[in-house]
Amino acid sequence: MSDISVVIPTYNRLWSLPQAVESCRSESCDVEIIVVDDGSTDGTWEWLRAQTGIVAIRTENWGKDWAVQTAMAAARGDYVRFLDSDDWLAPTANGEQLALARRTGADIVVAGYEDHDDATGARQVHEWVDCDDFIAQQLGEVWSSHYSAFLFRRDFIRDIPHRQDFGLRDDRLFILEVALRNPRIEVYRRPGFVHRQHGAERLQRTAGFRRDLGHWTYIAIFRKVLGMLEARGELTLRRKRAAIAVMWPNVRTFAKTYPSEAAEIVDWIHRLDPDFKPPVRPVLAGAYKLLGFAATEKLLRLRTLWR
Repeated sequence: MSDISVVIPTYNRLWSLPQAVESCRSESCDVEIIVVDDGSTDGTWEWLRAQTGIVAIRTENWGKDWAVQTAMAAARGDYVRFLDSDDWLAPTANGEQLALARRTGADIVVAGYEDHDDATGARQVHEWVDCDDFIAQQLGEVWSSHYSAFLFRRDFIRDIPHRQDFGLRDDRLFILEVALRNPRIEVYRRPGFVHRQHGAERLQRTAGFRRDLGHWTYIAIFRKVLGMLEARGELTLRRKRAAIAVMWPNVRTFAKTYPSEAAEIVDWIHRLDPDFKPPVRPVLAGAYKLLGFAATEKLLRLRTLWR
């Protein structure tokens, strides 16, 4: 057994992986570093095999979610955290978050994080924002940080998978499923990890159909979670409005390509909150009311194409 298992899925990121791995090591606790190379072709596997103190696993490029699930099956730590291979942990985060978890019995130790811009060297700290409703927070009521900054009790999350069906937004669904279990939470008041801004490929950067699929996936996650809350009698107006505020920009963007499908989501939003007023200019709100959402969005698209 280890104190902490750090799960690092990676694909063709040998340029950043060594720093991510090194950041996991700690003098104050026993850290198990699990790196799953998801079929890299840049020498990642050869580098991993030459390292010591790493649990290295090779998979056949089935994607991040399967890589994470493979690592979780091998994990032996009392606690676990997830780290992308182009980011790195804050120097004291593992030891200090572990100490806080053990002292309080927390299921999750949450934290803010730090952004690092490779191009300029600029750094910006995003501190944790306190909220008295963790579910509403993760639905978008206030800023909810990034789950790589969190330390999770492994027994609490062991049967919550990273779901490939929602691969473009898998971490959002994961943390919402965690929130639905009403975890005991403690706050670490320093950054938990450093999120690297760079120009290389990233799963979140999409275009064309994948961009539209990303917006649809986000909406589908919120519909599913709100449905679960409703079935449990826990879908408060506060939680509805938090989710709607996050979904609305995704719906508008999705409507540029799929206006009829987006209109169905708008109808559902109005059923959720009959008092919902679209945060748009009055003339556009009037057009929605007069012509309907789909027809208005189609006209807007035609106007854009003819400019």
